[in-house]
Amino acid sequence: MTTDTKSREAGTAQTREAGIAHAADRLPSVIVDAYNSELKTDGGFVGDKVSKKAFRELLETWRETLRKLGPDPLGDKPSADLSKKSLDRALAGDDPLASGLVFSAIEEFAQELAGVVRRFLKQKGWHDTQGIVVGGGFSDSRVGHLAIARASVILRAGGLDLTLEPIRHHPDEAGLIGSVHLAPAWIFSGYDSLLAVDIGGSNIRAGVVATNLRKAPDLSRSAVWRSEIWRHRDEEPAPSRDEAVDRLIAMLTDLIRRAGRANLTLAPFIGIGCPGVIAADGTIDRGGQNLPGNWEADHFNLVERLVAAIPRIGDHATMVVMHNDAVVQGLSEVPHRTDLTRWGILTIGTGLGNARFTNRGMDADRD
Repeated sequence: MTTDTKSREAGTAQTREAGIAHAADRLPSVIVDAYNSELKTDGGFVGDKVSKKAFRELLETWRETLRKLGPDPLGDKPSADLSKKSLDRALAGDDPLASGLVFSAIEEFAQELAGVVRRFLKQKGWHDTQGIVVGGGFSDSRVGHLAIARASVILRAGGLDLTLEPIRHHPDEAGLIGSVHLAPAWIFSGYDSLLAVDIGGSNIRAGVVATNLRKAPDLSRSAVWRSEIWRHRDEEPAPSRDEAVDRLIAMLTDLIRRAGRANLTLAPFIGIGCPGVIAADGTIDRGGQNLPGNWEADHFNLVERLVAAIPRIGDHATMVVMHNDAVVQGLSEVPHRTDLTRWGILTIGTGLGNARFTNRGMDADRD
């Protein structure tokens, strides 16, 4: 038996002994009722109506209408290339026509978002949802906040007793912080931090999350201590899957070294959020088409690759737990959703991520 095989088996055994499965429905604090729901319409997927691309297309349609009558108040740059900050400035600026233009796209997008929420609420796993948080890159802007708020007003005016609000943490950090809620109970005894990974269609982010249990035993003060990001979408030529995995391993190795220098007691645990439907063995069943290379291949297992490359963290074998990225981002809200029983998350980015949770209660055993 090779060293790599022994390392993989040690990590797999540790995960199994802890009662942890990848993409588990039953997590320490919540039940995952549904995730990665792919609702369809005649024109394609419902989520396509509320992606970042969809908002830019709505904005461009309004700009084309105004160009027929005079100068474009947003200038000559294509809508797809306008930054979130520039749109926020236009919205709050002194030019009423520019503000009105952006707000028109916000209003139309909010109507679409409200319609998508209604579609989700009709699904079996989403019945009786009391609140939804909206994450993803779109939520990280004033434009995004207004679209979410307007959609909330539309839904409540239509008779739905439902809260719809932006995610509490910055979406990039939420995708890492949520990993603390994938971890078994023993992780929080003797360790003050853990490794987290957020894999996306544009970038891969890895970080060290400090649990800050002394400040808040419910993990509500968990925070990203340090993170590194690699934008694989910007690479030319496009990287292969193996190159992406090697880059991720290098990032994690560097973070382990930095945590050691800072005297953090890093747990032998790596939590991963990844797009798509994740199988119990850590393979990706479907939904990984935007990742560099073929991540859905039968012979590819990211968990095993990481355990083989990083067999131990400190004195213990490395445990890796992977779940869908929208699930993990939603888990960052767990300490702040104790007033609800059933709640969900929609992540607006390249596509529409989604997950619905049922709280297990404050007295639930962390199994």
